[in-house]
Amino acid sequence: MATFKVTYGGKKGKAHRFVYSNDHVVVRTHSHREVAASVHSRAAREALDQVESVFQLPMHGIEVYKVRAARGRAAARDKVRGALKKEKDVRFAGRVLHDASSKQPVLYTENLFVKFENDRSTTFCKKSLRSHNVKIIREVDYARNGFFVRSPEGCGTDVFHGAEQIMGYEGVDCVHPELVREMRKMGAFPQQWHLQKAKIGRLSINEHANVVAAWAETEGKGTVIAVVDDGVDMAHEEFSSAGKIVAPRNVSLGNDDPSPGPGDHHGTACAGVACGDGLFGAAGVAPKAKLMPIRLVSGLGSQAEAEAFVWSAQNGADVISCSWGPPDGHFRNPNDSRHKAIVPLPDSTKLAIDFALEHGRGGKGCVIVWAAGNGNESVDNDGYASYEKVIAVAACNDEGKRSEYSDYGDAIWCSFPSNDFRPTTRTPGIWTADRSGAEGYNPGREFQGDPAGNYTNSFGGTSSACPGVAGVAALILARNPELRWDEVKELLKGSCDQIDKKGGKYDKNGHSKLYGYGRVDTARAVKSAKPKASKYASWHTAFLDVPVKKGKTATIELAVAEDKPLRKIKVQVKIEHEMIGNLVARLVTPGGEKITLHDREGRALVDLRKEYDTLNAPALADLLKTSPVGTWTLEVDDTSVKTHGMLRSFGMLLGF
Repeated sequence: MATFKVTYGGKKGKAHRFVYSNDHVVVRTHSHREVAASVHSRAAREALDQVESVFQLPMHGIEVYKVRAARGRAAARDKVRGALKKEKDVRFAGRVLHDASSKQPVLYTENLFVKFENDRSTTFCKKSLRSHNVKIIREVDYARNGFFVRSPEGCGTDVFHGAEQIMGYEGVDCVHPELVREMRKMGAFPQQWHLQKAKIGRLSINEHANVVAAWAETEGKGTVIAVVDDGVDMAHEEFSSAGKIVAPRNVSLGNDDPSPGPGDHHGTACAGVACGDGLFGAAGVAPKAKLMPIRLVSGLGSQAEAEAFVWSAQNGADVISCSWGPPDGHFRNPNDSRHKAIVPLPDSTKLAIDFALEHGRGGKGCVIVWAAGNGNESVDNDGYASYEKVIAVAACNDEGKRSEYSDYGDAIWCSFPSNDFRPTTRTPGIWTADRSGAEGYNPGREFQGDPAGNYTNSFGGTSSACPGVAGVAALILARNPELRWDEVKELLKGSCDQIDKKGGKYDKNGHSKLYGYGRVDTARAVKSAKPKASKYASWHTAFLDVPVKKGKTATIELAVAEDKPLRKIKVQVKIEHEMIGNLVARLVTPGGEKITLHDREGRALVDLRKEYDTLNAPALADLLKTSPVGTWTLEVDDTSVKTHGMLRSFGMLLGF
């Protein structure tokens, strides 16, 4: 049996194996219409009767089917393929790979993500790619020497062999084909019991996240939450306040319209939980935060997935909410093979997430929140939610217990109220914004929300818990904008209530595999975020327009008089430039030591406005406990003859 290997993490990374599925067929139409609406012959219609749809990528006209036959599935698969290939609108009807362990279908394109070592020149990289007979689609902005490329048309599964060949060549850091999987959504008004103590009918619910109490301190003004999902109803009344929507984007189509398509209700509900205005029928956790709606419907692992994080970071997002991930096994079926599926985080997406953490919020990093999953299975098999730099959120119910579907494991960081399906559950779920009118979850029935159909009372899953915590993170940053992403994560840890202490089995470090560090207490988190005054701190800033051009080092100097041991240091750099991927910026100490702050990262991004500290520039830690007295210099070099810019300012915050 043919086996295809993909390695994430470079030469020393982990290999994942795929084989042909005997019972899956992938079909793509020229018109991008649904397959059922595109075929006309009797043979093709009969072929579709022999299969069931598994998942779709409507914007690409792609649909994956599974044959119904109990026996002879490979033969049945090939018969279906043969019938569909004869249809005029069918571009192809092909075999599908599946994960060798989980048996879940995986689509491959003829595209590759390739990253060369950082010290290689752009000329070297492009020459190497041309020699491998691949076409550069684009250079990616978020990873130095990163390229999205296309193999020769019609190469099929040779793309896997091509990736292995490229990996063996000089200077290549990592390479992998673009693999696409099904993307599964992680499914302060009186009904909003998750925000404060509430009375629903005759029942009193007191298992909330203590959100309303936090609003006395802040409602999130000045922050931006990016909701990456299947689209948002931007015309909804709860997103209608002045300036609410910022930098909308459809990364799947490459335009600025993230409106949902037919059946895409998920993103609107997530956005409502995070930051609905609360002026008409449902408040979000951070009602004064702005909303950046990003539509992603390209499938799990697509290059568009990476672009969502880059767009968020480049356009001012403080928090990024992701209520999606690999398909879950059925939470009540322990024998479902999907429970054991290990889905890695592609290098292309990991590097984009790292970009948002390193460059978002002026270098302090975007806070990235992820739904743990709804399969009652280990989140640690999910390379997305278990990535150590994101916040994995589990779900708990209106009784203060784990929702029965919620994933568990070492990666769970915290939990937030959501729905449940146990008989003892007292509410249908979370009350939040729904697509306006009859298009959403609630078609306009009062028992499902409101009569107008603008709100649903039954949103849930870790899909709802995730934007809840995203809203909490926005409140924290509104209270203290100086916090780094990792400081927000730690602050959330310290603010949690250890619910269900007996069943939660919290370890000696206070961590539970079911709840993380517990259910978030929003008011406590916001109170803990209050900036702590330094005993003594001083800002030193120089504003001086210095041209940045090839062959000449641009410099700005700062004189520091304080002669005390440093406890804290931050460096601010502002450079207007056409392409910051050509820049090298160094801090020179009074003693002549040079610390590199920026070394050609960012590819074609314009302007470098960033704050450096001991997290994103670890070499600065060597300066702590030393005296800063003397003259400090910022040096900037442009490595290209084709670009130019201006060094505007250089600042230092020194704490003693």
